[in-house]
Amino acid sequence: MSFSIDVSWKSLNKYQEELCGDKVEILKTEDSDIVILADGMGSGVKANILATLTSKILGTMLREGASIESCVETVAKTLPVCSVRGVAYATFSILQIFHSGEAYLAEFDNPSCVYIREGRIVKYPYEVREIEGKKVREYRFRVEKNDCFVLMSDGVIYAGAGSILNLQGWTWEAMSEYTLKCTKKTLSASRLAVMLCQACDELYEERPGDDTTVAVARVIERRVVSIFTGPPARKEDDVRIMHDFMNGEGKKVVSGGTSANIAARILKKKIVTKADTGNPDVPPMAVIEGIDLVTEGVLTLGKCLKLLRKYVRGEFDTEFFDDLDADNGASRLARLLIEECTELHLFVGTAVNEAHKETELNFDLSMRQNLVDQLVRTAEEMDKRVTVKYY
Repeated sequence: MSFSIDVSWKSLNKYQEELCGDKVEILKTEDSDIVILADGMGSGVKANILATLTSKILGTMLREGASIESCVETVAKTLPVCSVRGVAYATFSILQIFHSGEAYLAEFDNPSCVYIREGRIVKYPYEVREIEGKKVREYRFRVEKNDCFVLMSDGVIYAGAGSILNLQGWTWEAMSEYTLKCTKKTLSASRLAVMLCQACDELYEERPGDDTTVAVARVIERRVVSIFTGPPARKEDDVRIMHDFMNGEGKKVVSGGTSANIAARILKKKIVTKADTGNPDVPPMAVIEGIDLVTEGVLTLGKCLKLLRKYVRGEFDTEFFDDLDADNGASRLARLLIEECTELHLFVGTAVNEAHKETELNFDLSMRQNLVDQLVRTAEEMDKRVTVKYY
């Protein structure tokens, strides 16, 4: 079985700071996924520079196959020295999950990773290695489907200190138990990151005393979503595009009225239009037996892209997920791509829609192609593997 990971992260800036002193780097290599969380000393611009340098150095070197010793040595020799404290300092956590199921975790002065498997918190043995005067904890283990990892900066376990929780702060034990409860509500990495960050913000009474970051990695199987949109340039290719589309892997989405008519005709199934969901901005969905989701084309793709771009920009919170859970074509498609997709396969017809040929809407082909191009770029920014076939 080949493993992939669903990764998401959220940060809170220290109160009245414009820049976050934590940095998360997510990398994909040919045989693994890597998540790096770096926490720069202090806060503001200096901390941001320290964290960014650390995460970029570690990411670049690990992607090229460098050893952890080389990585730490390079970080120690590269970081600028603080003129006040006389040290160059940034803590970090590195989680690398190989597609084979092997995993490696290294931690330097960050709170320990919360590791959850089958509804319980797992504690794996580790080795301590001293590299360039820094004590690094190393873990090696095998992952299983639905394993969940939460990396964090120390702002998480200090949440509430000096206010709600007096001097103690949110301890690692309390935070890990809360994480465990949250995983019983959702296994989505992005939703879990939002829930944990929101809890920290509430403990800080919305005035974080430190930069606070959680990075969630969830082990999942490879998941394919296939989308057919637009009629082929030649009508005789209708059968070919449907054959390729239906014989591919994963969940099937048909986007566009003409595309839905082609699918229904070739599959010899009826199209049943669903009742309007009450959202006047998104056209109603339809149902075709054997297809997982049938939506209108251009308008729905445009609304879906707005949600995907907000996600890519990190602008997701509880209100965002309320929109994502709405029962309309744009939200359903966006949710599918965000939470149930590791690979996106697009089957795109290049004919001008006959219904629009003699009208002012004869830009249909260029509009659809533009949306497809945007969808490809956005999905790749979400670290999805994308393939496109034109007909």
